[in-house]
Formats: sequence, C-alpha cells, structure tokens
Amino acid sequence: MDNNKKMPRRIAQAVINSLKGGVVPRVGLPYVTVGRKHEIEAMLRDIEIVGEGGASFRFIMGRYGSGKSFLMQTIRNYAMERGFAVCDADLSPERRLQGTRGQGLATYRELMRNLATRTRPEGGALMLAIDKWISGVEASVAADGVETGSDIFRGEVERKIFDVIRSMDELVHGFDFARVLTLYCRSYWSGDDETKGRVMKWLRGEYKTRSEARAELGVNVIITDDDWYEYLKLFAFFFCLAGYRGMLVLIDELVNIYRIPNTVTRNNNYEKILTMYNDAMQGKAHHIGIIMSGTPECVEDRRRGVYSYEALRSRLTAGKFAGMGDGMRDMLAPVICLDPLTPEEMMVLAEKLRDIHAGLYGCDSRIDENDLASFIKIEYARVGASRKITPREIIRDFIELLDILYQHPEKSAEEILGSDEFKYADTQEGDAGEFADFTI
Repeated sequence: MDNNKKMPRRIAQAVINSLKGGVVPRVGLPYVTVGRKHEIEAMLRDIEIVGEGGASFRFIMGRYGSGKSFLMQTIRNYAMERGFAVCDADLSPERRLQGTRGQGLATYRELMRNLATRTRPEGGALMLAIDKWISGVEASVAADGVETGSDIFRGEVERKIFDVIRSMDELVHGFDFARVLTLYCRSYWSGDDETKGRVMKWLRGEYKTRSEARAELGVNVIITDDDWYEYLKLFAFFFCLAGYRGMLVLIDELVNIYRIPNTVTRNNNYEKILTMYNDAMQGKAHHIGIIMSGTPECVEDRRRGVYSYEALRSRLTAGKFAGMGDGMRDMLAPVICLDPLTPEEMMVLAEKLRDIHAGLYGCDSRIDENDLASFIKIEYARVGASRKITPREIIRDFIELLDILYQHPEKSAEEILGSDEFKYADTQEGDAGEFADFTI
C-alpha cells in the first residue's frame, strides 16, 4: 500500500479512536507501521513456508503495550494480501485451548467467526470461501469449452468437486468433513439455503449434541472440545485446494492460560500447545501457520507459565548464543521477544499520527518537528522509562495532546509541553540522561 496516499477519513477515524483507546485498529495499519523490520521479515519467511505446503509455529513475547497485538495484526494483513485465509482469537476465561466446559470449542468458534480473506478482511469469510471454490470450479469447466447449464457441464463440475472432497478422506476426520462439504455443494446447486445454513452451523462448531446434528443433517459426528484443532488442519488443507495459499491462525492473550488456577487444567492447555508445535516442527501439519502471543511472565514463569511445562520449556528456551549482545538476535527461534521501539522510531510514529489527525479534522498541524522532539524527550524522561515505557502509553499521550490542541486553538504545543502538569517532576538522572542528546 502506498503510505503517501491520503488516508480515507473513515480509516483515519478508526485508527485514531483505536489507538487512543489502547487497542489495535483492524484497518489502516500500513499507515502507522514503524520499526519491527526484522520481526516482520521473520514472520513473512514463515508465511512463505506455509504457502509452499509447510507449517510454522511462533510465539511473540512482549510486555503489555509493547506492540504484540499490533505486530500480529500487521502480519494478518500481510498474509491476506498474499492470498492466505486468516483467523484470529483472543483467549479469555471463556476461551481456552482446552477446557472442561467447552472453552476450547469456544476458541474454535471465535476463530471461524473471525475467518478473513483479502475480499472479506473484516471476518465472516467462511461461506464466501466455499462459494468461491464452487464458482471457481464452474468457471474452470466453462473455460474448457463445456456449455454452461448443460447436463455435461453439471456432471463435469460435480466430478471435479468430488475429486477434491475425496482427497480429504484419508486425513483425520477427513471423511466426516468431506461428507458435510458434499451436503453443502448439493444444497448450493439446488438453492436449499436452509441446508446450507445447517452445514455452516456444523462447520462453525455450533452443534451442541450429536443427536441434534443427526436430526438436522444426518451426520453422526460434531466438532468437539477435544478435536477442534484437527478441523483447523482440515480447513488449511481445504483452503489450499480452494485456491488460497494456506491458513494463518493467530491466538493472542496467552496470559489467560497462565491465570488458570488449577494445575491439571493449565497443563492440559499446554499439552494442546505442544501438540500444535510438534505438528508444525515435525511436518505433520501442512499449509498452516500458528502464531501465539503473551507477556514474558506468562511464557517464562517456570511455576505457571509455558515454561512450567517441561516438554515445552526444553523446546522453546533460547540456547547459549542467543544472549551474546551486540544486537545478535535469533529471528529463526520459535520465540521472538519484542524489543522496545527506539525514541527515533517513536518520533517517526508520532509524525505519522500528527498528519493522520490533521487530515481527519481538516486542519493544519500545530505541532512542528521541535515540538515532536520535545514530546518524545519528556515521555522518555519518566522514571524507569528506558525499561518500562511502552508504545501504547506514548501513543495515547500524544493523541490526547493532539485532541487538546484541536479543541483549544488558543494554546500552543510549546505551552502545554512546558507546563508543570505535563512535565514529570520525578525525573531522575539516569533515566532522562539516556535520551538527553536525542535530536530530530
């Protein structure tokens, strides 16, 4: 995307409102992406491997507000632009990877609800993807010179589609998945919207009992808390056959597994992560990439975190050469730890936000380069800022400053930045000193 192109106001509004509220915008990310060059390059290499039929698994680790979710959403957009189907979900007390009350299935349902493609980036793309596949087969048969609407045409379309469906029979749960897809194809051709809706209900994991599925669809199986991950792998295989390059699965907020008080339940969730990781690393999964993110505590804590599960700790812990300094980071390791954005990178981001804000409200920017530099210096002069300040905090402060200047034209940026209310009286030498020589 051309970042010099004027941003539409609806996207500008979404970006500014989201960032001021402390959440990652779903649209407009290319306009505000700064830094993370090496992390993005590493993720894109993973995506290319998935597109070639492989699998990948990564953890993104960083403190609250450090940009984990922003990076994941950026990768989500990159993947969709490259022809992948993408689904994402945030874990919560009601959504886990495994649970005794259907919490794992709830995560699967959220992933299916948020399934997105390039033509449906906001989510809800499951039915669209299947319909696109069927219409694509029809177009392929028509391109071969078969008369559209003839019996021969219909027979050739069915043959090609059922060849694809039968190729899934040998996969785990593939027979049941193929049977349901067959029902969908037949209802698609007959215009039976009711059956199509029931098939979508089954594919989204919304049937609660087998008897309900049997009564409505004649199918004796349903997607459950124990096997939902196997169906994700089936979808990845299907999407590849349907013309997509593969499937990317993004799971955020791993801290909600860390917070599970029961050790057995917590370890069951880590066992599910281990299964996914092993599948990707050992070549058991195909056309699927999985990215999970969490805080350092929820990953590295050996009492309750991911590393408390020895089988995962032994696989994920960095080796002897990873911490040698001099900027030597292993971007091929399964865990990517996010470094803080530099003051220079935050300066670039502030410039972008200033211009977006001015375009949104149709006014000239009242913050010049010197004001930007002063703002960044003051933010990084907080006590402990060099270690603890996050992009989320700085962005929120900056947008608030822009809003105040817009609403109070009698005030200047220099006046507000120089006020006692804005400056941090508890600045200590050593925190401010690190950035004292920062210039534009």
